[in-house]
Amino acid sequence: MSTYFVYLLASKPYGTLYIGVTNGLIRRIDEHRAGTASKFTAKYKAHHLVWYREFADVEEAIQREKTMKEWPRQWKINEIERENPHWLDLYPSLPGVRSITPH
Repeated sequence: MSTYFVYLLASKPYGTLYIGVTNGLIRRIDEHRAGTASKFTAKYKAHHLVWYREFADVEEAIQREKTMKEWPRQWKINEIERENPHWLDLYPSLPGVRSITPH
């Protein structure tokens, strides 16, 4: 059974927002951070994972992404702040993300 994610990236708190959908959240965020996933996120440096939701059904995930893209900006901000009021980058807390430790 596959898992799909709808996610929101931000350049900074209340900055530029990007909405995407993927079946590999860690891989996709790594691609955004490397500048290879999207010209938009590379241009606006929207690399902070500030919200995500997990789905078991790909069609449901795609529909949620499309719906959210139609939402007014303030609705997206409200969605982020309901679960992440301080706009923390959630990427380091994802299960399976390797922490980078200084040598």
